[in-house]
Amino acid sequence: MDLQNLKKDIPASVVVFFVALPLCLGVALASGAPLFSGLIAGIVGGTVVGAVSGSRLGVSGPAAGLTVIVLSAIETLGSFEIFLLAVVLGGLMQILLGLLRAGIFGYFFPSSVINGMLTGIGLIIVLKQIPYAFGLPEGASISDGALSLLSAVHPGVLAIFALSLGLLIAWETPLIKRSRWLAIVPGPVVAVLSAVLLSLAFANSTGVNLEGSHLVSVPVATSFNEFVGLFTLPDFSQLANPLVWTVALTIAVVASLETLLSVEAIDKMDPLKRTTPTNRELVAQGVGNSFSGLIGGLPVTQVIVRSSVNLQTGARSKASTICHGVLLLVCVATLPSWLNMIPLGVLAAVLILTGYKLAKPALFRKMWDNGMEQFVPFVITVLGVLFTDLLTGVGVGMVAAIFALLRRNYLNSHFLHKKQDTEEGDRIRINMQLAEEVTFLNKGAIRKELSEIPDNAHVILDKRNCIYINHDVAEAIADFIDTASARGIDVDVIERKNVVPIWDERSLKEAA
Repeated sequence: MDLQNLKKDIPASVVVFFVALPLCLGVALASGAPLFSGLIAGIVGGTVVGAVSGSRLGVSGPAAGLTVIVLSAIETLGSFEIFLLAVVLGGLMQILLGLLRAGIFGYFFPSSVINGMLTGIGLIIVLKQIPYAFGLPEGASISDGALSLLSAVHPGVLAIFALSLGLLIAWETPLIKRSRWLAIVPGPVVAVLSAVLLSLAFANSTGVNLEGSHLVSVPVATSFNEFVGLFTLPDFSQLANPLVWTVALTIAVVASLETLLSVEAIDKMDPLKRTTPTNRELVAQGVGNSFSGLIGGLPVTQVIVRSSVNLQTGARSKASTICHGVLLLVCVATLPSWLNMIPLGVLAAVLILTGYKLAKPALFRKMWDNGMEQFVPFVITVLGVLFTDLLTGVGVGMVAAIFALLRRNYLNSHFLHKKQDTEEGDRIRINMQLAEEVTFLNKGAIRKELSEIPDNAHVILDKRNCIYINHDVAEAIADFIDTASARGIDVDVIERKNVVPIWDERSLKEAA
C-alpha cells in the first residue's frame, strides 16, 4: 500500500463505495441470490482481493457478467449452499491457473466472441430486470398477456424506476460532467438517494406506496454474534456431485476471462502506464472467490465499471480498493436498516443501464462494419448466450470464429494469376505465388488449384515470399511437379533461401 497517495486514494475509495453499493445489491438481485451475498462479495473483492492483487487501480466485486451463470447454477444445483461450494472450487481452480502461468488465457479468445458474450449478458440483464422496473408480481411473464401485465404495473415503482433511469442518463451527459460540483457526486448515488426520498414521499399515498417486496431486504443483526450468523457456509457434502465441478469450472473460466479483459483495459487507461502481473491477478481472484464462497458470497471478478470510476476519481494505489471494501463492511455491519430503504426499482435502473452499455446498438453496427468474419461469430455468440447458456454460447461462438479463421486461411495461402501468353503461342501462363506461411490447413486449397491447371500450361511457382511450408503441402506440390511433364506442363520454381522446411523434388525422391 502506497501511503504517500492516501490523499487521492481515500476520496476515490468513497466514490467507488457509493458506486459499488447499488451494484453489489443489483447483481445479487439479478443473480437470484440473497442480497447479502452481493455485499459479501463486494467486501471480499475490496479487502481480500485488493490485498493480494498486484493491480494498483483494479476493483473487484460481484460482476454483471456472471449473473447468468449464477442464476442458472443456483437453479440447476438446487440450493445456494451447494452453489457456494462451486464458488470455492472455482476459486481454487483460478489459483491453479495463476500458478500455471495462464495469465495469457484471455488473449486466445477473439474479440468477436468476447463482445458477443458481453452483449448476450447485457440483453439478459435487461430482460431479467423488467419485472423489478415495473413492480410486477413474482411469477409474472409475457405469456400472461399484455393487458394482464399492464394492469399489474405498480405506478409507484414505475415512477421511481423512470426517475432513477433519467438521473443516471442525465449524469452521463456533457452538461453534468462539465459542472464543477455536480460531477463530484456519482450518478448511482444521486439515483439511490432520489429513489429513497420519492419512496418516503409515496409512503402515505394509496396506490403508489411501496410494499416490502418492492424494497431491498438485507438481514438486520442486533448483535455481533447475530451478524456472524448471517454468513452462509457451503455444503461440502456435495463434493462428489459432477454438476458442482462443472459450475466451478465455468466460474473459473468466465471469471478469469472477465478479469483479464478488465486488467488489459485499465492498464491501457492508467496515466502512469503501470502493468498488472496477470498471473498474480488470477491467484488473487482465486483467493477472493474461495474466501467469498466460504462465507456465503457471490463469485468476484475485477470489474471495469468500478475500476474505471476508481481511476477517473484520481486513485493512485490499491489503498483505494481496500478502503472501499472496508467502507462496505462498516455499512453492512452498522447500517443495514438504511439499506432496506432502497427501492428495487432504482437497482433495476442501474442494471438496465449497465445491460444497455454492454449491448449498445452501436456495437452491432461496429461489428457489421468489421466484416462478416467478425459479425457472424458475434451474432452466433449472442444468440447462443440468449437461448442456451453462457458457456454453450461462448463455445458455439468459438466454433464460428475458428471456422471463419480456417476459411480465411484456406483462401489466403496463395495468389493465382492466369494469363494468355502470346509469346508462347497463346499458351496459358499461370503464376502461383505462395503466402509467407503455408500450413496443412492450406493443403486442400492448393491441391484444388493445381488439379485445375489445364494441360500444356506454363506454371511459375513463386516462393520468394514464403517463410514456412508445411511438409504435407510441400509433398503435394512435389507430386504435381512429378506428373506435370506427362500433361505437357512446364514448371519453373522461383526459390527463396532458408525456407522452412527446405524441400525440392530431388530430396523428396531420395527420402522416398
